[in-house]
Amino acid sequence: MISFVGAGPGSPDLITLRAANRLADAHVVVWASSLVPESVLEHANRSAVIHDSSTMTLEDVIGVYESNPEPALVVRLHSGDPSIYSSIGEQIDWCKAAGRPWEIVPGVTSLAAAAAALGRELTQPGVAQSVVITRLAGRTSESMPQRSVAGEGPAAFAPHGSTLAVFLSASRPDELQAELLSRGSGYDESTPAAVVARVSWPDEQIYTTTVGKLADTIRSTGLTMTVLVVVGDALGDGPVARRSHLYSPAYTTTYRLRSSPGTSVGRPSAKRRGR
Repeated sequence: MISFVGAGPGSPDLITLRAANRLADAHVVVWASSLVPESVLEHANRSAVIHDSSTMTLEDVIGVYESNPEPALVVRLHSGDPSIYSSIGEQIDWCKAAGRPWEIVPGVTSLAAAAAALGRELTQPGVAQSVVITRLAGRTSESMPQRSVAGEGPAAFAPHGSTLAVFLSASRPDELQAELLSRGSGYDESTPAAVVARVSWPDEQIYTTTVGKLADTIRSTGLTMTVLVVVGDALGDGPVARRSHLYSPAYTTTYRLRSSPGTSVGRPSAKRRGR
């Protein structure tokens, strides 16, 4: 079995139980030292063979898979969650062609960790009900689909004014700021922004700023990797703009009936077996 495991944002206690179990059982672990702290490997089987993929090509990684056939348990440890910018697609294609069983073990994203570190809800009623994950087109610009004239990227999504999470773009701070302030953008220079570098790592850096000062803030970190930029009014310091219907006494949901203030009315909880 080849397990594509999300290592989480960095801290070894932000890895899932399933991920920890896969590491504990693994015969072979392939991990990227530049993106995943070595402390995460504390969960790994002490007898596992560890390969650092920071200098490996896809062919090198597949070579490890080929040299460890079934019933070997192989963990490919990816930063964050494997569903976001992990390039597992071509590895899965190889598994299918080679007839190797595989699975994806989800992980805590750096965006989730950043929101927690900032103490913010990214989807606030009346402020933002969407979170967009994107990046600047760079050396890998061919990865960007051209579904419209604007394509994909910060400038394409900026008109929505929703909460925007920009990955893999800290090496070009001026370009990022310019795209966020491009014509028709839903953001302006005063829109709240945050720069979160190496979130949950021991040397975590968190900066709150505005879109107008974003480029200078990014440069102040001195980092071009493991930097996440979050933009949108949901990051503001003011009180909640509008109360959510979720817990309103005058609003019903499938799981909670309407109740009078001070009362608690709802469906009875299912009893646990054996109680």
